[in-house]
Amino acid sequence: MSQLLTDLALILVAVGLLWKGADWVVHAACRVACRFALPEAVIGATVVALGTSAPEMVVTLVAALRGEPDISVGNVVGSNIFNLGIILGACAAFRAIPISRQLVHRDTPALLLASVLLLLFLADNTLGRWEGLSMVVILGGYLLYLVNRGGLFLEEHEEVDGERATTRDYFTLGLGLAAVLCGAHLLVTGSVSLARALGLSEWAIGVTVVAAGTSLPEMATAVVAIHRGRTSLMAGTLVGSDLFNVLGVLGLAAFLHPLTIQASARWSLVMMAGMVAVLLLFLRSDFRLSRREGAALIVIAFLRWTRDLGPSIWQ
Repeated sequence: MSQLLTDLALILVAVGLLWKGADWVVHAACRVACRFALPEAVIGATVVALGTSAPEMVVTLVAALRGEPDISVGNVVGSNIFNLGIILGACAAFRAIPISRQLVHRDTPALLLASVLLLLFLADNTLGRWEGLSMVVILGGYLLYLVNRGGLFLEEHEEVDGERATTRDYFTLGLGLAAVLCGAHLLVTGSVSLARALGLSEWAIGVTVVAAGTSLPEMATAVVAIHRGRTSLMAGTLVGSDLFNVLGVLGLAAFLHPLTIQASARWSLVMMAGMVAVLLLFLRSDFRLSRREGAALIVIAFLRWTRDLGPSIWQ
């Protein structure tokens, strides 16, 4: 029992470090970017996107380098489903969300193609170095395309602090990165130990507990967006973050250390691609995500949770 409580405490501390660290990184990095007079669109699609995805990236890389690929891949898959099912679904269930045409015709289809590509690459349950490198190259090409077209994931972008960076901001940036790194290490350590103590697989813990923890920055962003009435912007941010997770985070992790997952994990990969396909169908109907459609996304996400944490239910 004492070990179980210790593991839970480690996870809670890790989640706190990831959340606060990501917040510090985004805030400080935006001011540093302003110091070098970078356009707001570039800041939104690079600095902010990287900041909100920092927990997923660091946790995934730490798990991969420690030889725990199920947590590495499961974190990204689970985070993407959590972002679209729980966060986006809950926001839509609370208030219908208008959707931009770019999100329907460009970004969500790109996420669907990336999810299908990941499913194909993991057909042999292994994501190799060259496959990972190709995913990173695809993401780089996509970002260059968006820059040349003058749009980055969205028609509009979150407002960023226009003040230039001070010495304190550079210190905050370093402190935020250190908090994310420390939080990632504690989260992986506590999650692996918890999985073993409860008799669960590392994949089940990675795709649920770890994924939910690393999605907290996106959740915080969604809460702020709802408060400001900028739900359309929030939807695009979540889709863009998921695309970065699949191609950038997993691609880099696989390039550094090939990832081999258990065969049973393919069900979650299929479900991730299926959820993106369902979301695209919802969005194409009338360029909005209704409250009923939001509720449907929540149900799909919870079905995935019961499938991964309670396989006996499905037997």
